[in-house]
Amino acid sequence: MTRIRELDALRGFAVCGIMLVNTWQHTRVAHVPSTSVDVVVEDLFQSRFYPIFSALFGISFLLFLRGHSRWALLSRLFWLYCIGLAQGLFYAGEVLTDYALWGAVALLPASFVPGGWAQLVLGVAALAWGLLAKGGGSWLIPGLLLAGMGLWRLNLPRSLLLPGFAVSALASALLGYAAFTTGDWNAYSAAALAGALAYSLGLLLVLRPGLSAVLEPLGRMALTNYVTGTAVIVLTLPLVRADPTRWAVVALAAVTVAAQVLVSRWWLARYRYGPLEWVWRCLTWFRRVPNRLESGRDHNRPLPDPGLP
Repeated sequence: MTRIRELDALRGFAVCGIMLVNTWQHTRVAHVPSTSVDVVVEDLFQSRFYPIFSALFGISFLLFLRGHSRWALLSRLFWLYCIGLAQGLFYAGEVLTDYALWGAVALLPASFVPGGWAQLVLGVAALAWGLLAKGGGSWLIPGLLLAGMGLWRLNLPRSLLLPGFAVSALASALLGYAAFTTGDWNAYSAAALAGALAYSLGLLLVLRPGLSAVLEPLGRMALTNYVTGTAVIVLTLPLVRADPTRWAVVALAAVTVAAQVLVSRWWLARYRYGPLEWVWRCLTWFRRVPNRLESGRDHNRPLPDPGLP
């Protein structure tokens, strides 16, 4: 399995988690007692999937620069910002504009620096600043983008996957316990970051062709699946909020992701890019980009679009 396919699978894994967490966040009702679903999502899933997306975006930045100019990249970021603005008209809390802005402000200058250690150190410093000075949240995005860029350039050996998973899982558990006992938000955010790393490394350890075949299409159409997922959340808010058990959150996320897996597999058997991914490419190049595959044996398929998130 190539590293590009592993990135697609990781991105697809993040799509699943973000759908669950976003559904949960946007359907919570103030002053209503927490259920077991609330506790599990808050302790094990919240804030653990957008860091994966962010690090992958830093990697995708480098992949795009393999064969394109930085001017083309700026065009790509501009249109991502516009897509984010359009999504913000119906969905509060969209992050596409954050990725576009920080991509231009943080990643573009860092791309001129050779090697990978500089980006990784800058990323860790930015994460510390975002966590301690800004309280985490979206302020962690620039650090995550830079860390992803640095890790990809360093090309660390696969032998580090297992020890990295063990250390990050232990750190997440200890920091999570500290956050639970003290109520400290910084400890919770740090636990979530460690958890995101543990989930990523754990998935890479267990990833096999069968699981990858499910996750890769989700990742290749991440932009389309993210935007359509948020639309589903908005349209079903009254129904999900009416469920006092909160199991409707899990059911909606599961049904949506299952449908996206099926649609993504069907679509990518016929087209090179997902619908929004194709629109994004056309806007980037100011021309119509060929999308339909000539046949199931089309050998001119490009590498999966590393776009999004």
